[in-house]
Amino acid sequence: MRHFPSHRLHRLALAVAVVASLAACANYSGITPQAQLRPATSLGLDAASTAPTVAADWWRGFQDPQLDQLVAQALEGNPSLKLAQVRLRRAQAATDAIHAADLPQVSAGVDATHQKFTANGLYPAPLAGNIYNTGTAQLSASWELDFFGKNRAALDAALGQTKAAEADTQAARVLLVSQVARSYFGLLRLNAQLALANRTLAQRSELLQLVHDRVTAGLDTQLELKQSEGSLPEARQQVEALNEQIALGRNALAALVGQSNTPLVQVLPALSAIKNVAFADNIPADLLGRRADIAAARWRVEAAGLDVRSAKAQFYPNINLVGFAGFSSIGLDKLLHAGSEQWGIGPAIHLPVFDAGRLRAGLRGKTADLDAAVESYNAALIDAVRDASDQLASQRSIALQQIQQQAAQAAAEAAYDIAKQRYAAGLGNYLNVLSAETAVLAQRRLQVDLAARALDTQVALARALGGGTNAIENVAATADESSASATFYALSGVAPR
Repeated sequence: MRHFPSHRLHRLALAVAVVASLAACANYSGITPQAQLRPATSLGLDAASTAPTVAADWWRGFQDPQLDQLVAQALEGNPSLKLAQVRLRRAQAATDAIHAADLPQVSAGVDATHQKFTANGLYPAPLAGNIYNTGTAQLSASWELDFFGKNRAALDAALGQTKAAEADTQAARVLLVSQVARSYFGLLRLNAQLALANRTLAQRSELLQLVHDRVTAGLDTQLELKQSEGSLPEARQQVEALNEQIALGRNALAALVGQSNTPLVQVLPALSAIKNVAFADNIPADLLGRRADIAAARWRVEAAGLDVRSAKAQFYPNINLVGFAGFSSIGLDKLLHAGSEQWGIGPAIHLPVFDAGRLRAGLRGKTADLDAAVESYNAALIDAVRDASDQLASQRSIALQQIQQQAAQAAAEAAYDIAKQRYAAGLGNYLNVLSAETAVLAQRRLQVDLAARALDTQVALARALGGGTNAIENVAATADESSASATFYALSGVAPR
């Protein structure tokens, strides 16, 4: 029987122990993501559909200098937008901190101690039982060698979170601009309705005077008089309600701009002075690449997948290269003398052998975070398509409603003109004129509502189509990729549908 040298047996045993330890430590089997990214094509996005890109300053298409000024003020002073920018800077700082951990670390230290050495310890005479000064001055360095990609994955995950924060900032910008435009157009609508309400009040005052004259002439009774008198308080209440809504609308607009209690809009233009803007009549195939909120959700999926990879790397050995060089002496007068120098260099290896399930629990947590990020992306995807579909449906319906309303208003205006001509010719009474005007005022109120809704829908559609944030680096999938990036699947181990 052949005998092996003892030192070879020791080496073999050590190699077997290391391999066994590695096999035991890298045990993350059974922990896999459960959620799956939903393909954009599953929501009916047609790869052949196209739509022009929304301009970054799309609100200028309405050709209202006052709106342009309000948007500029909001982008400069709104606290919500500034908060999003702060979050972006925070994410960038976190990325820099993680990147620093992957680089060599060097520190310097100097210490001096006035110390009595124990007489019953390890120190021999003349140190034992006596008091001496000791000093050390040295440089220390360490470098974690990222053999298993733990630090690289953590850095990439932090970069993904930074990109998500950047997309969030752009999404906040789009939302803020749309809120300013919608609030402004809502204010124009209320102002137009107030003018009609004031005309209604004047008309009812004329009607009351007419009924009063007819009662005096014995042509009407007290019933008609009381009915006419009751319509005046109702008209005044509508005027006051509109004044209240206008005041609240001005306050809301001032808050969006970041200048509360400041008169922002002195003269409100007519709704008819605002130009309509045509954005699209279908949902573009690259909708997901245009929306900042979808890009942010997708970046978080990528970051969560990289966090899973980093968590898996925690199961493997942690290897550091450490070293130091400097001076150490007993007696500060000898600290920098020849012979006081010291140095050392060597590797430090840390291997988790038994951690009571801590690493598996951490991996399960990161995997759950990945599932949550995927489902959040899926929800954002569904909501984005619904949002764009709703605005397109409203845009088409409002256009058809306006056609019918314009026909009805033309008929009411014609009847009103005929009533005035008959009254001027002595063929009709003024009551017929006021009655015809009532129908005209009703149609004008409907015209104002539809015109305001058309502008509001155009703003909402611009936001739903991305609001001009096409410059975002596109991790959101296109229809060709079926909403599944190779990076995500390589990291998570989830196969696409």
